[in-house]
This record gives sequence, C-alpha cells and structure tokens, in this order.
Amino acid sequence: MTSNQNRRSAIKSIVTGTAAITTAGMLSSFKSGEKEMIVDTALKGNINHAVCRWCYGDMSVEQLCAAAKDIGIKGIDLVGPADWPTLQKYGLFSSMCNGAEINLTDGFSDKEFHAQLHKNYSEMIPKVAAAGYKNLICFSGSRRGKDNETGWNNCVEGLKPMVELAEKHNVVLVMELLNSKIDHKDYQCDRVEWGAELAKRLGSEHFKLLFDIYHMQIDEGDVIRNIRQYHPYINHYHTGGVPGRNEIDESQELYYPAIMKAIVETGHKGFVAQEFIPKQKDKVASLRKAVHICDV
Repeated sequence: MTSNQNRRSAIKSIVTGTAAITTAGMLSSFKSGEKEMIVDTALKGNINHAVCRWCYGDMSVEQLCAAAKDIGIKGIDLVGPADWPTLQKYGLFSSMCNGAEINLTDGFSDKEFHAQLHKNYSEMIPKVAAAGYKNLICFSGSRRGKDNETGWNNCVEGLKPMVELAEKHNVVLVMELLNSKIDHKDYQCDRVEWGAELAKRLGSEHFKLLFDIYHMQIDEGDVIRNIRQYHPYINHYHTGGVPGRNEIDESQELYYPAIMKAIVETGHKGFVAQEFIPKQKDKVASLRKAVHICDV
C-alpha cells in the first residue's frame, strides 16, 4: 500500500469513528422523537438557579412556581410580598425581592427622590427580613446630566441610611447594572466599574451589585474578565441572549457555559437568574434548556 493509500485509509477510519461518536452523543442529548430537548438529569449544585417573574407574564405565579420546582430552580426573582406565600407553598426562595423602588429612572442618584425612597425602603427592608429573605433590589436612576462624581455623591447620601438599616436586618441592597445604549437610555449605573466604585464608597457588605450579563455585554463587553475582577462587589447575576434578550442558546453571541464556569470559580454562592424573553412556543422547555446550559 502506498503512503497516499495509507493516508486515505486513516482519514476514512477517523471520519467513520467520529460519525459514530457524534451520533451516539447526539442520541444521548435528546429524548426519542423530541427535537432539541435536553434529557432530564439532576442539576450539579454548583449554581443556585433562579428565574425572573416578569419574563413569564402569561403564566400565573403559581404556574411559574410549579414549573420552576419541576426543573430544579430554587428561586424566583423580582416578586414582592403579595407573591411570597405562593413561593413558600412550593418551597422556593424570593431570590431578589422588589417593590421598594419608584421605577428604573427615578433613583438614588437624584436627591429629589431620596425622601420617597427612604420611606419605601424603610418599610420594605423589615418585611424582607421578616420573611427570611436577603436581597432587595435598588437602582441608580437616570443620569440627567450629572457627572460621575455627582452621581456617586448623591447615591452615597441617599443609600447610606438605608444600608445602615439593611445591616440591622441582615438584608442586602442590590443595585442593578443596566445598559444605557439600547434599553435604558441615560441610566447612570451602566458600567460595573461605576457600581464597584459606589460599593467601595459605601464600604458595606450590605450593598452589592446585580451583574446583568445581557446589559453589560451591550454596554462594555469583556464579561468574564469583569466578573473575575469585580466579583467581590457582585452578589447576583441575570442572564439574557444578545442581541434581543431571548434564549441563551447557540442563536446568540454569548457562550454561557464559559461565563458560568467563571462565576463558579469566583466562589459565588448567590443566585443566577434566567432573565431572557422566550421566543419558543414552549416557554417552560426554553427555561429548562437555559438552566441546563448554565448548570456547569
């Protein structure tokens, strides 16, 4: 046999073997007769999975809780006291409480809103604690022409008494990072560095950041490096496909398994909440797939 014949024979063997392996791998990843469905397996336990309520507005809280429990999700994000009894019925945690904020534009970076925010958070922080929960969301609000220094100073002035109250109740105020390019024009806390500087100035373990991966990919990218660098100031993560905030699968530009591995490597013990808007007809199947993608 010539060297060319040997080479062709070897390539043929490799291709045949690869095809067999690939077919076996594909068969193990799908249920018989069902396209693009992940086989149900026990979650690994390295990630505390949650899901954001607002993405499933056509489902009742009860329906979402039942689906989440079946998937192995531990928490529901962005629900307030009215929905906590339903979560408790299903043994689910209110992983990011809300209801004290005014809205996404009128926040702590504007002094004119401090009085209302102090009233709201002074009432909500004890409720969160009494229910046995930990995280309560907050927002910087819009920039409205303020430079960074003014925004930081205003946020510190507004947040400091609320953080002190949170410390007494063992609650964490968590400021979400939102993109100001597409979804939330003029939002001030639109970079992880901005939020980290605010956290440094407040100097409390009871103020942290919600690193929304979707938002930060749009405004700054460099997601994994930023997670590694700023993780001491982060206690919560949200997902979302880019572009479009839809499924976090191969249809978009982020590779979530690598991002999740980076999060696990930081020692993160908080939650990772799915916050994508399902395009697929079977929204629960999309959610199940996303959880498995992130379960590293």
